Amino acid sequence: MTAVLERTEAVYRRYTAAMADTTVKVDPAVRDRLMVLARERGMTMRDLIAELAGATPTQEELRRRYEETKAYCETHFGVTLTDEDHDRVEKVWQDLEAGRPVDSL
Repeated sequence: MTAVLERTEAVYRRYTAAMADTTVKVDPAVRDRLMVLARERGMTMRDLIAELAGATPTQEELRRRYEETKAYCETHFGVTLTDEDHDRVEKVWQDLEAGRPVDSL
């Protein structure tokens, strides 16, 4: 019996064409933290990353959510939010995140 060896590139191409997975390179500390988080939740790191990606909104999703919330407030509460209101609230959030004192809205 004669074994035929295939070139590594050909095997790799066939393998990756059939797979939907992607390798992501991160620092070992990040990898280890992801593993701990996954274990604490009783899931694989693959499932944890999928969950994190699904739970993190894109900028477009955040913009759409803002517009929907603004429209809801106007319709149900009669409150019209201006761009100045938005900017003031954004500053309050930034101050809170930075640990700075916050003036009332």
